[in-house]
Amino acid sequence: MGNSNTTRQLVDHLFRHEHGKMVAILSHAYGIGYLEPIEDAIQEAFFKALRSWSFNYIPDNPSAWLLKVAKNQLLDQIRKRKTRQKHLDSLSPPEKRSFDQDPVYQAQEIADSQLRLIFACCDPVLKREDQVALTLKTISGFSIKEIASSLLLPEETIKKRIQRARRTIAQQENALRIPAGKELGKRLRTVQTILYLLFNEGYHSLMADELIRKELCAEAMRLCKLLNDHPECQSPATKALLSLMCFHAARFESRLDDSQQIILLKDQDRSRWNQQLIQLGHLYLQQASTWQALEPYQIEAAIAGYHCMAPSFQDTNWAELHRLYRLLLQYKSNPIILLNLVVVLIQLEELEEAHLVFSHVDGERFGGRTYLYYAVGAELFSKRLEQEKAKVFLKHAISSTQSKSEKELLQLKLQQLLNNTPLQ
Repeated sequence: MGNSNTTRQLVDHLFRHEHGKMVAILSHAYGIGYLEPIEDAIQEAFFKALRSWSFNYIPDNPSAWLLKVAKNQLLDQIRKRKTRQKHLDSLSPPEKRSFDQDPVYQAQEIADSQLRLIFACCDPVLKREDQVALTLKTISGFSIKEIASSLLLPEETIKKRIQRARRTIAQQENALRIPAGKELGKRLRTVQTILYLLFNEGYHSLMADELIRKELCAEAMRLCKLLNDHPECQSPATKALLSLMCFHAARFESRLDDSQQIILLKDQDRSRWNQQLIQLGHLYLQQASTWQALEPYQIEAAIAGYHCMAPSFQDTNWAELHRLYRLLLQYKSNPIILLNLVVVLIQLEELEEAHLVFSHVDGERFGGRTYLYYAVGAELFSKRLEQEKAKVFLKHAISSTQSKSEKELLQLKLQQLLNNTPLQ
């Protein structure tokens, strides 16, 4: 008999790692037009797993069990839709269908099921902001809170976008068709945004006890590599995005210690950084730079590249990073970029300019990542010898994060200030 806590942890883990694959498999088997009932069926499968596995034995292959339950639940839903009975009759008997059989695709098509699903959800019939919200919900199973945090928007805004997207899909008979050839290019920008946000959520996870979700980052990188390998999707932005992911992923093994505590960039063992990924990052960035147009992803990748090239934190080229962040702000202005600029200015000891930039950062826009705003503010005020303000900001930062590792790091910093030791 399964332990309820162990079962919940397993179900949560499987939901994170299997949701997108299950949506892709079922939508390929029964049609992308059934996206909403597919999501409902998958949700019900996980509810059944939670109920069943808590009182019975956990199956030998939990993923296969979930897919089978979701498939049967979906077929039940389809059968109940009287208006779609004709479509149901045209389906092959489910027991004769193979979910593992690889279909044959034309050269101009996207072959990967999950990437095809992302392209389908990025249908121009939907508003671009609705495409992003819908895709994150569908392909990753992100919660409303996680999507809101990724986009730095209120949760209610995300709810409305997903609802609006689903209404549009219901009203448009040809919505969510999978593009091919030149049509892929029309959706490429949004797909790149999706992969960027998927990677970022994995790299800066909001989950309380899972600071780095490596599997999510690895999946985003896999999909981005497939994107780069497709002739219709190769672009400086795709290559730069892949470069950015390589640079960040290269530092995975040095970000947490053996007890899963955060190691700050300045304290990381740079010998543990993955040099092969760093070299790949430089290669993709060089390929992106051969194009005439400058892309924001190129600037972000260059910033990450400078961090990877620096022999030590102190030897980082902060002046060049300052220039690059100022340049990036000309292309995309958001509070995260401004906050990173503040960090660079602190390292350059340009405290007055850092204070001026910080005063223009809207702390209310950080959503689930508000702790970042308060943590940087605390460092700035400590450097300005305004220790009481720094303490207040650190206390706000501690109360704003769900991450156990983040809380412990911030509490150590607060203890430093309480001991009258300035933050380093």
